[in-house]
Amino acid sequence: NCANPARTTVSAAAVSDDRRSFLGSAAAPFAAAAALSAPLPALAEVVVPDQFTDYAYPKDWGLAYKYDEDAAKVREHMIIATGMGKGAKNMEDFGKNMKKEMIDFVSYYRRFPKVAGKPSFSTLYTSINVLAGHYTSYGYKYPLPEKRRKRLYQEYAEVDKSLKRNR
Repeated sequence: NCANPARTTVSAAAVSDDRRSFLGSAAAPFAAAAALSAPLPALAEVVVPDQFTDYAYPKDWGLAYKYDEDAAKVREHMIIATGMGKGAKNMEDFGKNMKKEMIDFVSYYRRFPKVAGKPSFSTLYTSINVLAGHYTSYGYKYPLPEKRRKRLYQEYAEVDKSLKRNR
C-alpha cells in the first residue's frame, strides 16, 4: 500500500481543538446575552454609618419563639454589634450575648422548613455566620473591618426588606 499524497490525515486532537474553538466562539454571544438578561441581586448602595463607642445596651436578649419578632430583634442587635468601634462600653459582654442569641436563633429556626426556606432567614443566617466567625477569629473586643461592615449592612437591608414582605 502506498500512501496517497493527496489524502490529508488529521489527528483526533486537532478535530477536538477545532470543535472546542468553534463551540467557544459560537456560544460566546449567547453566554453574554444570558448573563446580561439574568437578574442581578438587588444590592443597593448602603451607607455605612460611622463606628460608635456609646450606645443603649439592649435588655431584651433571647428569643420570643415568634420568627418575625425574633428575626427583627436579632437583626437590630447585630446592627448595633456591627457599628461598635474600638473601646465601646460593654463590648465584650455585648458580643457574648450577641453570639449566644445568634446561635439560639439559628439552632431553633433552622429546624422548620417553612422558616428555613425564607429569603430573610437565609440572608440573616449568612450574616450570623459572618459576625460569629469574626467573634471566633478576633474575639469580642475587636471591631469589624470596614469591608465586612459594608457587606453586613447590605445584608441587614435585604433582611429588613424580606421581613416587611413576610418572606
